[in-house]
Order: sequence, then structure tokens, then C-alpha cells
Amino acid sequence: MALGVIDWNSIVEALLFASGDEGLSLKQLTVVLEVEEQEVVDIMKELAESYKKKDRGIELVEVAGQYQLTTKKEHAMYLKKLVESPGNGSLSQAALETLAIVAYKQPITRAEIEEIRGVKTERPIQTLVTKILIKEVGRAEGTGRAILYGTTKEFLEYFGLKSIKELPPLPEKDNEFEQEEADLFFEKFNETLEDLN
Repeated sequence: MALGVIDWNSIVEALLFASGDEGLSLKQLTVVLEVEEQEVVDIMKELAESYKKKDRGIELVEVAGQYQLTTKKEHAMYLKKLVESPGNGSLSQAALETLAIVAYKQPITRAEIEEIRGVKTERPIQTLVTKILIKEVGRAEGTGRAILYGTTKEFLEYFGLKSIKELPPLPEKDNEFEQEEADLFFEKFNETLEDLN
């Protein structure tokens, strides 16, 4: 069944929204949509133009060959207020675990974080990026060029650290109290966050 241009725009928008900050490449979109590359290029141009209207809060950008939906820069002041507003202070256990992994293993990709945690981490990563505790610090080599995440200057300020080297050492792997110490670390991490809010 052939779809009109408006339908293609809607489908692409849904795909880009679902892909989050990873974005989608031209090749991925071509495969998923099962259309010629030039048709995808035309769809992306039309979609990008539709976001340039004043009444839209997001835009379509291409970064390192990946198409992504992002918020418009002119709304940064309001986004900052949202991040800093009361009620946005506490982090979920999933976000805390993700933040700890990024802090100790940076630069690290989402796939590597998920391998360590054993569960999906898209939402916790989005939360941490929104709160400016982690950011994109580059792209991994190889196929797909996955986003590499690292902590921010705000992360250091938030936890009163001069540098990432001031993080407490991780427990030894052979330590019989490893799980207990890890739980204690996350508990302390959470208390610090609560105290700062």
C-alpha cells in the first residue's frame, strides 16, 4: 500500500522519536521504510522544513550521519528551568546506576551500559542528559558510530568534586562484601542528591 508524503513524514517522525538521542542513519531509514535512498532524503528535507516553523519546539538535525530530533536552542532557558525546578531533583535507582556506570567507565556507549546493567537504559540516559549530568562526548569507532557518554562539569559541581579522579574507588571483584558495598554506594549517592535539593 502506497503512502502519501504526509504519512511518510509521520512515520519518520515516530521512528526518530523512538530512536531517541541515538538517531537513525539514512541507511537505517531506507531499510525500515523500504524505499529508495533519494526518497528518504526528500522526506527528511520536507520534515526538516516543517520543523522550521515558529510554532514548532523541535527541529531535525543531522549529526555524524545520524538524523535526530532535538529541541530548538531558543527554548534553552525554559528547558533549564524545567531541569532546575523542584520535584526534578531525585533520580530513580535506574538513573543512579546508569550515572555511576558512566562516571566510572566513561567514555561509554549505551550498549556498554546496558551490558553492565543487564537492562535497557534509554530512559535513564535521557533523564541524565536532561539534567545535564551526562553528555555526548564523542562517537565510537566502527559500524553505527554509537554515541559515547561522559559526565559533565555540572556533575562535578553537583557532587562537589574537583575532578573525576576524586570518585571513591570501586570495591574489589573478589571482595565478599561487593554487593553490600555497591548498595551502600548507591544509597550514599542518593542521599547526596537529596541533600543537594
